[in-house]
Amino acid sequence: MSTLLRILSFTRSLTPYYLGIMLAAAVVTAAGLAVPFITGRATDVIVSAVGAAVGEGGEPGLTAVATDAIRIVVLLAIALLAVSLVEAGIGNVGGYWGDVMSAKMRTILSTRYFEQLLALPQRYYDNELTGTIVARLNRSIAEVTNFMKTFSNMFVTLLLTTVSVLVISALYYWPLALLLAVAYPVYFWLTALTSRRWQRLEGEKNEHVDIASGRFAEVVGQMRVVKSFVRERSELASFSGRFASTEQLTAQQSRHWHTMDAVRQGVLHLIFFGLYAIIFVRTITGHFTPGEMVMLIQLMAMARQPVMSLSWVVDSAQRAIAGSRSYFEVMDLDPSRVDGGGDRPSEPQARLKPPARGAGERAAGDAGRPAISFQDVRFGYADGEEVLAGVTFDVAPGERVAFVGESGGGKTTITNLLMGLYGVRSGRIEVAGAGADLDALRRSIGVVFQEPHLFSGTIAENIAYGRPEASRAEIEEVARRAAVDSFVRRFPEGYDTVIGERGVKLSGGQKQRIAVARAMLKDAPILVLDEATSALDSKSERLVQAGLEELMRGRTSLIIAHRLSTIAEVDRIVTLRDGRIDEIGTPAELAVSGGIYAELLALQASDAKADRKRLRDFEVVA
Repeated sequence: MSTLLRILSFTRSLTPYYLGIMLAAAVVTAAGLAVPFITGRATDVIVSAVGAAVGEGGEPGLTAVATDAIRIVVLLAIALLAVSLVEAGIGNVGGYWGDVMSAKMRTILSTRYFEQLLALPQRYYDNELTGTIVARLNRSIAEVTNFMKTFSNMFVTLLLTTVSVLVISALYYWPLALLLAVAYPVYFWLTALTSRRWQRLEGEKNEHVDIASGRFAEVVGQMRVVKSFVRERSELASFSGRFASTEQLTAQQSRHWHTMDAVRQGVLHLIFFGLYAIIFVRTITGHFTPGEMVMLIQLMAMARQPVMSLSWVVDSAQRAIAGSRSYFEVMDLDPSRVDGGGDRPSEPQARLKPPARGAGERAAGDAGRPAISFQDVRFGYADGEEVLAGVTFDVAPGERVAFVGESGGGKTTITNLLMGLYGVRSGRIEVAGAGADLDALRRSIGVVFQEPHLFSGTIAENIAYGRPEASRAEIEEVARRAAVDSFVRRFPEGYDTVIGERGVKLSGGQKQRIAVARAMLKDAPILVLDEATSALDSKSERLVQAGLEELMRGRTSLIIAHRLSTIAEVDRIVTLRDGRIDEIGTPAELAVSGGIYAELLALQASDAKADRKRLRDFEVVA
């Protein structure tokens, strides 16, 4: 119940719709309750008229009594028509409000879920499958919205029908009301007993479905790999195995539910046997008229419906609760405590906040002040061992600094921390001109990753991703500078060419040149190049490298590259060993220092097989 109350709290802006739906349901229920009284009155009128005709010898023809009876029953029939029209009209108005409410609820819950996902730090996504996140959203919100739509329509009907039937039954004969008063709590208690095990099994089913859906999305996104390694059958077996498990769980659920349902319905039928027996006997003994008997029988039928509906309501509520539980598990995450820093959740970024000077301004820095400063930074993933231990360095405005080290040395981790994707355990990171929050910080940094990470959509949209307000002329200008225009001209749709999911219709070099153009258009004062050319062939690398040279001009640049030729022109090199800084100096200084950079130069110049193997240890992103 608390979960459903949270959903109502989340969607309190929909209160007018809830009230409107319940008001419509109240009118429809009241109209429905009028039917037994109308039919009961009609029964008494007809029985009386028939009895009068029999008393007069049963001769054909319209007597005064018959004429009066016909007038009354026609009016009663008109009343039944009016009630039916009210039920149909108001019922459909309530249905319309329910549809609109359901759509608005889906929008609210989906938007807040997406907003929360956008606020969560990178660590959350390190531990979750994309498909699982999407499946959880679709399943949870579908179950919640379907339940709330129907429940808001049924709640007043169930409540008003139950109370009205109890009151009316008590007025006619109190034992009827007593038996009904026993039926409701007994049935509800048996339903609650049934639901405990059902909900546990439903949670297990949801877990299997979410995992299978997550793997499904992952396999579809990596189909070339799956086919290349001939893993279609094993992936299918794993997928079908998950759903086979849901079949077994569903069988357990169904067996338990229907066994208990048989018990519940048996108890309910026994109670209604007593109700009907009382009504029939009291009619024969003259305590009820035939019309009252018909009216009470119809009321008992109406009383049965809320009890039977209670089973469905509890079933749907359990589905909604089970579904919303995973929804609120995400919504309850505190972004500041899911930062990957481990030791300082209250200060996830441990970052100074210098005055903002605008995202597009070059990070020239104040006199003597570095553009980027790492001060005794320590970092580890969750509770794991430290990846960075006491890293300290400064980068001057406009300086180009390259990071070199073995795989796992911490190169990419440094850039991730710089962009605020993870929080540090201790130490401080200062970025001149970064502004007062993470959004301002990230606006001051342009990045080109090893993987371009393009979106479905057009080439122009991908280039303008960092500046969606950019004009077409600005987009085409950076495209020319990044050597994008040379291949875009060959496409019939030009910059409006749809590139498909992750740019599947483009080559690796084409995608990377678009990524360079995207960073150019963002025009951020700080640039991060994370293995930006490592996956390209020689021709594509030359084209992309030319664009990168243009991009780095006048910017503070941090470069991670395994090809030494791409970092030969940097101002300084920072070498990393086991998460610690080994050396800092110019390429010329480190070439003769005997450290990691000098070792790399020697290995690259060597033809020995062992040296080539050793070199590969440096050619993997940290």
